[in-house]
Amino acid sequence: MPAPAEPSSAGSSGGSSGGENESVGTVVVAGLANLAIAVAKLVAGLFSGSASMLSEAAHSLADTVTEVFLFVALRRGQKPADERHPFGYGKESFVWAFIAALFTFIGGAGFSIYHGVTTILAGDHSGDFLWSYLVLAISFVAEGTSFLRAKRQVAGESRRWGITPSRFLRLTPDTTVKAVYFEDSAALIGLILAALGILGVQLTGDEVWDGVASVLIGLLLLVVAFILARSNVSLLVGRAVPRAMHNNIAQDLQSIPVVTAVPTLLTMQLGPGDILVAAKVDFDDDVSGGQIEEASDEAERRLRTRYPQIRYVFLDPTRGRAGRNHENGGLDI
Repeated sequence: MPAPAEPSSAGSSGGSSGGENESVGTVVVAGLANLAIAVAKLVAGLFSGSASMLSEAAHSLADTVTEVFLFVALRRGQKPADERHPFGYGKESFVWAFIAALFTFIGGAGFSIYHGVTTILAGDHSGDFLWSYLVLAISFVAEGTSFLRAKRQVAGESRRWGITPSRFLRLTPDTTVKAVYFEDSAALIGLILAALGILGVQLTGDEVWDGVASVLIGLLLLVVAFILARSNVSLLVGRAVPRAMHNNIAQDLQSIPVVTAVPTLLTMQLGPGDILVAAKVDFDDDVSGGQIEEASDEAERRLRTRYPQIRYVFLDPTRGRAGRNHENGGLDI
C-alpha cells in the first residue's frame, strides 16, 4: 500500500497480499450485512409507508450491489500480466470501483431524492412506526459492525505507514476499503436521518419530515458517490505516488555512487499494489556500460526493498546536470 512514509520494520514484511485478503474480507462482511439490512428495510418501509425507510432500503440495496462490484474489482485486479496486458490488470480494479460509485449515484441517491420529493408534495401517510424503529436499530448494529471492521483495517494500515487515518484514506489506492469505509459511514448517518424523519412525523403528524429525511439521505449518497468517483477517475488516468514517496525514490536513485543527477522521475499507480517507476538518470561520464548496468540493478534492488509494491523500474541513461534532480514531484495531498 503506497503511502508518504516508509513502513515500520514490523509492517513492511507483510507484502500486499495480506492487505488484499483483508480487503476481500471487509467487502464480503459489508455485502452480507447490506443485503440483510436491505430486505429488512424494504419490509418495514412497505408496512409503514415511510419514504425515508424506503430510501434507506434503496440505499442498502445500492450498497449491496456496490460490494459485488468491489469484490469483482479485487478479483479482476489480481489477474497476472499477459501479452495483451503486459502491466497487469490492476487498473481494472479502478474501473469496477468507478462503476460501483456510479451505481451509488444513480441507484441510491436518485431514488432517495425522487421518493423524498414526491412524499413532500403528496404527503403520503406513514403507517406503523414500531416496524421502522425496530429495523433501524437492527440495521445500526449491523452497519456498525461492518464499519468497525473497515475502520480497524484503515487504522492498522495508517499506523503501519505512520500517517493519520484521514490521510491514509486520501492517499490509498485500495479503492475497496475506501468505498466500504465511506459507504458504511454514510449508512450510519442515513439511519440517524431516517430515525429523525420518522420521529418528526410521529411528533408533528406532518409527513414533510419523512420526505426531508429521504432527500437528505439522497444528498448524502451524492457526496459519497462524488468522492469515490473522483478518486477512481484520478487512478484510472494514471495517478502518481505521494510526494514523500516520490522524494524517497529520488533519493535512493541519487545515492547510487555513479549517478550524478535524476532530472526526470515519473511514477504511476498501476493497481492497488503495483507501482511503475520510470526515470531519466545522468550517470557519471567516466563509467563503463557494465557499471551502468550494475548501478541499474542496484537501484532496482534498493527501490523494491524499500517499497515492495514497486513492480516495474525503467531507467533511461540521459545527459543531465549534476545536482539538478526531480524532487517534490508526485501527489501532494
